[in-house]
Amino acid sequence: MRCKSCDSENVRKLIGEITLTSRALKNLVEPPVYVRSEVVACLDCGAAQFVIQEAELRLLGEVNGPER
Repeated sequence: MRCKSCDSENVRKLIGEITLTSRALKNLVEPPVYVRSEVVACLDCGAAQFVIQEAELRLLGEVNGPER
């Protein structure tokens, strides 16, 4: 597997727990959504990629609403 950002082969698959919130300050009162996912990280450039599962995507839409 190669990095999609820098084309390096120095990538690792990791398990990550990621907290997601809306960027809008007015939504800081909304609870964060916790996502556990496999993360592919490049150890050369730092780029990372992960997939958010359908249940968490739905929760993000409900909790944080559409971006304004």
